[in-house]
Amino acid sequence: MPASSTARPPSAYAASESAGDVVRWAAFSCGVVPVALVVYGTSVGGAAVTALGLAAVTAACRILLRRSERGAARLRAEEAAGPRGRHSRTVRD
Repeated sequence: MPASSTARPPSAYAASESAGDVVRWAAFSCGVVPVALVVYGTSVGGAAVTALGLAAVTAACRILLRRSERGAARLRAEEAAGPRGRHSRTVRD
C-alpha cells in the first residue's frame, strides 16, 4: 500500500483510534450499566441517575481527549515545520 503525503504517522493513528475506542466503550457502558443495575434489583430511578452520571463523565472525558489530540497534533505540526528563526532578545546586564 503506497503512503500518501497526507497520511498520519502510525503513532498518531494508533493514539487517535484508541481514544475513539475509549469513547465508544464508555458510551456503550452508559447503556449497559443501568440495564444491569435494574436486572440485579436496583430501582429504575437509581439506574437512571447512574446513567446520567456516566453520560456526564463520558462527555467530559471526550472533551478532554479531543483537546489533548488537538494539542498533540499542533505540537507535531510545529516540530515538522522546523525552527522558525531567532525571535528572542538578548539579555543585557
